[in-house]
Amino acid sequence: MERMEKDFDKKLEIKRLLIYLFFAFGLTWPVFFLSYFEGIKWDGANQDMQTFIGLGMIMPFVANFITRAITKEGFAMTGDDSLMLGICFKNKKWIYYLFAILIPWIYYEASYLFEILIVPNAFDPLYYQVLGVKKEIVFFFPLLAVSSSVLLSIGALGEEGGWRGYMMPKLIRLIGLPKAIIVGGIIWGLWHAPLTCCGHNFGTEYAGFPYLGILFMCVLCTLIGIMLTFVTVKTQSIWPATFMHAINNATPCILKFFVNEEAVKEYFNGNTLTIWMFLLIPYVIIDAVIILISLKKRKTNREK
Repeated sequence: MERMEKDFDKKLEIKRLLIYLFFAFGLTWPVFFLSYFEGIKWDGANQDMQTFIGLGMIMPFVANFITRAITKEGFAMTGDDSLMLGICFKNKKWIYYLFAILIPWIYYEASYLFEILIVPNAFDPLYYQVLGVKKEIVFFFPLLAVSSSVLLSIGALGEEGGWRGYMMPKLIRLIGLPKAIIVGGIIWGLWHAPLTCCGHNFGTEYAGFPYLGILFMCVLCTLIGIMLTFVTVKTQSIWPATFMHAINNATPCILKFFVNEEAVKEYFNGNTLTIWMFLLIPYVIIDAVIILISLKKRKTNREK
């Protein structure tokens, strides 16, 4: 994905990317913003909202197919300019699948650990009872979240089939990997804007709502985008990113059953956005390791 083909046509690539973004946003924003203007607020129990989100997550991949049909790029399963739907474990590629499956568990546990360190009184060994969860389930929850997410990752496939499967390869060819990560993260974050306005993820009780939430979503998408793009480039497949995305959405974590989020909000004067700030710390650490490993490998390859 990082190489520049001899027959690379920059203008054509830009045209294809713009067509894709038109459909990726055009198929989802009208429905999402309709929810916002009708006053629908995010609620995990709101079935209508969950349905909207589920449909919206599929649309980036749908946009991929529509764009390929319009631009006559074809629908190859593997290789350059393909849908990248192949699965290969050769040359230790299985490591990146394992990374994709385990890393969400690691960074979520770390984020809750940081919450406990900053707000010690938020730790409650019986909080799982408040959440109505049986103790026997708590310690098996990461396994349940991982297994169910891998098996039921249709929504995540919808997003990754578009963002990592179409948008990122185009951006990488056009502006290089580092800039593509930033631009792609911003685009992906803005795509979530209507949901952020409805209170999805961050709620509505924070200063600067919803604009600060939209900005913060762009930051989160950029940081997690480094991980998702990393496993996609390494495997030339969207499946690791799909699994990681699905598992991330399931929040595979044990500590969350022992952390009183209300106490954390109270510590930060009711700011619902602050809780998500703790996720930035493990994100940055993991991304830094990925970048250092990539730079070291690139240096080694140049010296050969």
